[in-house]
Amino acid sequence: MNIPSPRAQKRARIEIIPLIDIVFFLLATFVMVSLSMVKNQGISVNLPIAATSAAQERKEGTTISVNEKGDYFFNKEPITLEQLPARLTALKNTDPDPRVFINGDQKAEFGKAIAVLDEVRKLGISKVAIETKTK
Repeated sequence: MNIPSPRAQKRARIEIIPLIDIVFFLLATFVMVSLSMVKNQGISVNLPIAATSAAQERKEGTTISVNEKGDYFFNKEPITLEQLPARLTALKNTDPDPRVFINGDQKAEFGKAIAVLDEVRKLGISKVAIETKTK
């Protein structure tokens, strides 16, 4: 007498629903991580408010920041005002028409931001924007 085994009749199968859940979870995670990777080149400062500010395209721009203490930063890297012309010259050699964004803290000394603007203009860089917040 041959007794059939209940296991022999079952075939292995792949469950697709849990696989789809995992794929959607990974996709959502990838989207959220990639959206949070927006490149911010400047340091965090409290920008002054301007009623006439307009949004600028931030593609391929260099940011020079002045914080509340009066420290200078070139794309988040601390520098001195004496090092700024050399960095701007190197930038102009790599890119013939660079874009420079100057952002300064609301409580920063105005003369420090003007000194940065003066150094940028001395080298003939014409695409300069001073960053502000809108009302």
